[in-house]
Amino acid sequence: MARGYAAAVADAAFEITTRLAAPAERVWAAALTEEGINYELSPWLRMTMPRGLHGGMSIDDAPLGEKLGRSWILLGRVVPVDYDDLCLVERGPGMRFLERSQMLSARVWQHEREVITTGPATCEVADRLELELRTPLRVVGGAAIARRVVRFLFTHRHRRLRQRWGDGGSAAASGDRDEDRQ
Repeated sequence: MARGYAAAVADAAFEITTRLAAPAERVWAAALTEEGINYELSPWLRMTMPRGLHGGMSIDDAPLGEKLGRSWILLGRVVPVDYDDLCLVERGPGMRFLERSQMLSARVWQHEREVITTGPATCEVADRLELELRTPLRVVGGAAIARRVVRFLFTHRHRRLRQRWGDGGSAAASGDRDEDRQ
């Protein structure tokens, strides 16, 4: 997983890789925009963008290590259910970013995405996630729910990626890394 965050503290961790029938550069460019993110989340969720990322700026343009602002997570695309105080901590090498943010529900939300060229018109998208819940949620058994939600959400996002870009062949290995904190 990403540099600087110990997996041992994660209440939930999940990894998924999907092969797509599209050039990596096109997939990467779309994944960094508000439209691309919300396509992946639709129809269940929508994510607003901090003011600084409106008007054509993408995640690829954002400064590193600075809180970019609050993104609201909207269930059914309208009802606020969580927020993400978005902070990108790494970009690259290649087509890769690492977000390490705080959420209403999580003390640490870490999302690493990498788009890897596998051929002239194919690529793989790999997402690696870890989160550490805030204490009240951990105490009431929220880790099990968080694992299911993260697994559902990112499996759905990768299904949407295949719908948009086409299936690039046999699926790459995907799997869960779940860790409970007692």
